[in-house]
Amino acid sequence: FRESLSLGSDTRVYLHFSYLAWPLFGLKARDYFDSPNLVARLNLPNMHYAPEEKVEVYAQAVRGLRTLEPDRERQIKYLDFVDIYANLDENERQHYQQDYAEEIETMSAFADRFIEQGMQQGEATILMMQLEEKFGSESIAAHRERIETAEPEKLLQWSRRILTAETPETIFH
Repeated sequence: FRESLSLGSDTRVYLHFSYLAWPLFGLKARDYFDSPNLVARLNLPNMHYAPEEKVEVYAQAVRGLRTLEPDRERQIKYLDFVDIYANLDENERQHYQQDYAEEIETMSAFADRFIEQGMQQGEATILMMQLEEKFGSESIAAHRERIETAEPEKLLQWSRRILTAETPETIFH
């Protein structure tokens, strides 16, 4: 396996990368099911396993992700990695949903919270842009913290009020 990559022309190298290479397919996935190493758990689908173990390998990778990675944004990103390399077909996905319903519920709940948080941040950003456009940048400084910590329903209420408000204070009271 190559352990370096050089980019450039025939006469000059502009970038040179050295990296560790390891034939993951030579490792037995089952040997790493309980590994405390997140990278090992995420790479379970890249390791060797019998075809009938594919769903279990996927489940163990997801379980490792859920238990070993505390950052929600990284969990979403890494879940994509696991999904891509596991490459479950429709029957295998159904099998996973039946046998690992608790994990699916946990990951779905966390994904819903993550999506809701993203929507709140987007609504807050739009409200601040509207506030700046209508009343100037000083109005944002005075209300930024309140906007950034507001519930989505409150942000929608304020966004409606900005259409008729004559001062920033009338939006927030």
